Amino acid sequence: MEPQKKPRSRGIYLLPNLLTTSALFAGFYAITGAVNGHYEVAVLAVFVAMILDGLDGRVARMTNTQSEFGAQYDSLADLISFGLAPALLAYSWGLSSLGKLGWIAAFVYATCGALRLARFNVEHAVADKRYFQGLPSPAAAALLVGLIWVLVDNDISGQVATYALLIFTLISGLLMVSNIRYHSFKELNFSGKVPFVVAVIIMLVLAVIYMAPPLVLFMIFLVYTVSGLVLTARLIKRSKRDKKPEVDAH
Repeated sequence: MEPQKKPRSRGIYLLPNLLTTSALFAGFYAITGAVNGHYEVAVLAVFVAMILDGLDGRVARMTNTQSEFGAQYDSLADLISFGLAPALLAYSWGLSSLGKLGWIAAFVYATCGALRLARFNVEHAVADKRYFQGLPSPAAAALLVGLIWVLVDNDISGQVATYALLIFTLISGLLMVSNIRYHSFKELNFSGKVPFVVAVIIMLVLAVIYMAPPLVLFMIFLVYTVSGLVLTARLIKRSKRDKKPEVDAH
């Protein structure tokens, strides 16, 4: 009787998962910063997590090291970095002063982040790669922590600022689970050649961001958030226009 062979353990790809782990660490660091009242550090940690989250998937595709494990691990890291960290940061900075209303808003945001990621995992194989369904969780996180960064940087506080944060927390959370379409920009080819003017535009954008990072980054993601409403309205209008000839034909 031959001895039974032990099943071979499956390894994981190091580079993309190392980037995912780094993004997870940044999200965890943001949580500790929020708890300890280091709000600017926490905000920066969330933005660092965004950069690392954008890199891990691209590195995996470029090096042909994509895996189901990596995809699931990335989603779990996103839940920490873009679901829990922004919610806890918002609650620690100002929502805690609103009592039950504050923690409910933070919980709604975190829950919407989890639902957004779960829906993405289920539908990513059949979804239109050109668009995201619902506001992506990194963009929602950037919008929320960007507002906090603006408030902290300009030393703005008080009841008005707190209720503004409450509104943004709820809106950004609900937009994540909405059916509003957002450009994914996955069709952009970063490895190909681009006109020289593109390099100049990128340089100017970086210069503007450097002048006032909190306000500029917040405005960028606010514009992206509003762009989804405009894009969805255009897609609905186009769909109705395409169906109209069929109705007229009958």
